Amino acid sequence: MRFTFFNDFLALVFPQTCAVCRSSLFDFEELICRSCQVQLPFTTYHQRPDNNDLALKVMGLTRVGRVMAFLRYSKKGVSQRLLHQLKYRNQPEMGVLLGKMYGHELARNGYKDTWDGIFAIPLHPAKQKRRGYNQSMMFAEGLSSVLDSPVRDSLLRTKFTSTQTNKSRMERIANVEHVFSLVTGTDLKNKKLLLVDDVMTTGATLAAAANVLLEAGAEQVDLAVIAAGK
Repeated sequence: MRFTFFNDFLALVFPQTCAVCRSSLFDFEELICRSCQVQLPFTTYHQRPDNNDLALKVMGLTRVGRVMAFLRYSKKGVSQRLLHQLKYRNQPEMGVLLGKMYGHELARNGYKDTWDGIFAIPLHPAKQKRRGYNQSMMFAEGLSSVLDSPVRDSLLRTKFTSTQTNKSRMERIANVEHVFSLVTGTDLKNKKLLLVDDVMTTGATLAAAANVLLEAGAEQVDLAVIAAGK
């Protein structure tokens, strides 16, 4: 009883607010109010996953299957605001929530039991130590909880790379060459995998990581991100 009173007191003094519109959340809402959830800039890439502009971005860089994004990315838009909170405002739970939301959408469209495992683009250990978590792994965990595909953490980032921001397409490709590897003994032979990241710009990072999985024997690698722009 005392614990409940204390929680109610905290909620009164420090109300939880929606990450999008800043209105107070009801007890049954998590991070994003229901009104804002239905107005998120959703995409339909999962309905045409091998024939869209994202697939064209990675063509020639890797031989992946489906390429999908949950939200459309736009500067100063809702998706950028959510990603900023996920990456820089210490809100790993935002990644999990977005993963669950997209997982439900994928399940409704027949994707449940599609993948043998889900990989997240890893951060360099030094960067993850500073941030405290890998935002892409949070997205993967949300997806996994809905799609019943296990998260695999055997993909490693072995080189510290400078930020991809403000780099040209060719510079981005060169920046992530030979960056990723797998834990010794990882068996991916004939596996169908989903590789996820927070955002796709040119697709260079995802393509480099996907090639490592394919070279290790994966039968198919599909890509999914929280947000991507054309």
